[in-house]
Amino acid sequence: MHTGRLKSLAGAALLVGAAVTGTAAAPAAQAAAASSIQVYGAWHCGNDACTWGTVRNMTDFDTNNHWLIDRGDGHPSVNLVVLAFVDPLKLLNSTNDSGDVNGAPVGMNQAVVNYFTSHGVRVMLSIGGITYTGNWDTALSQNPTLLGQKAAALATQLGVGMEIDYENSSSPDVTGLQSFITAYRAAHPYDATGSNPAARLTIDLAAGDRYLIALTQYATPNWLSTANPVLDYANAMVPNKQPSTSGAESNWQEHITGKPNYSPPIAPLAPAKFTGSVYLAGQPQVLPECNNFASSLENTTGSWLQAAAPAGAGSTSGMLGYMFWAAEMPSTRGVTTDPPNTCQGGVGVGSSTYNVPVPMPALRQN
Repeated sequence: MHTGRLKSLAGAALLVGAAVTGTAAAPAAQAAAASSIQVYGAWHCGNDACTWGTVRNMTDFDTNNHWLIDRGDGHPSVNLVVLAFVDPLKLLNSTNDSGDVNGAPVGMNQAVVNYFTSHGVRVMLSIGGITYTGNWDTALSQNPTLLGQKAAALATQLGVGMEIDYENSSSPDVTGLQSFITAYRAAHPYDATGSNPAARLTIDLAAGDRYLIALTQYATPNWLSTANPVLDYANAMVPNKQPSTSGAESNWQEHITGKPNYSPPIAPLAPAKFTGSVYLAGQPQVLPECNNFASSLENTTGSWLQAAAPAGAGSTSGMLGYMFWAAEMPSTRGVTTDPPNTCQGGVGVGSSTYNVPVPMPALRQN
């Protein structure tokens, strides 16, 4: 599981236009004019708690996920979907079994990718998650360069980007991960324009700077610098429990400020090089992040997130945006985002309120 999101644990009526804009109409006009939000995405766990181990019936898939591509007015609720998770060791070994083809989960197929991209929604695959931390370690120790090459080839095959979700907090193999990234970038160089989907390569860091410390110490100056960017951006993962407004903002501020008192220190991270994440599903009850934008963290933190000022890195204010954990079934316990719990009333209203661009534009680089 993430310290930051419970990843590994293990109707359908659409909102009418008035409901989409009704309660948030006044703030929408204000936020849209000043919004710097460019990334507004959801991790997606499929219908089997993040394994994607079966080929989906696309009619059923649409029933459960239509809210992602239509917030009620024909416009997508998000501009990014990240399918979670690919097992890095199976990818390295090109495993073929009941749930995988050449190391990729059978459910992460072209039909699912096209479902989103045909509506302008960018798609990425997440490699890892807490369940596969040990497999990340093994794969990086065996052949990180080959793993990077196979990840790049899968990205090319499906027309997607890749996310690194490596949650070894005690002794991450940053040397191996550097080799993985170098190999990936040899196939798909950094692309500031965002025009090549396979060139989008990101990483997950903790909610703040007090977990995944060694990874953050290395990643911030070496991969997330605005002067010499290697990864497109990082996601600040959600904490173990949904935070308060002030709790979320203080976590994100840690990334912006860094930790100069650590040895070695954690350098400041440019606001334009990361997103903030909140829970969407997998909890015992439906959250306002899903169905009540007015009470949601994507609303109450919005002004802060868009105005967050650099504190030693970068030159423009405002984080990149939000990520939501997670669509459909992130856990075998807790609510899902299946009907009747679809999330137009939270994420969808936020998309309208913040005038989220679809497709995602070229990201701010400074």
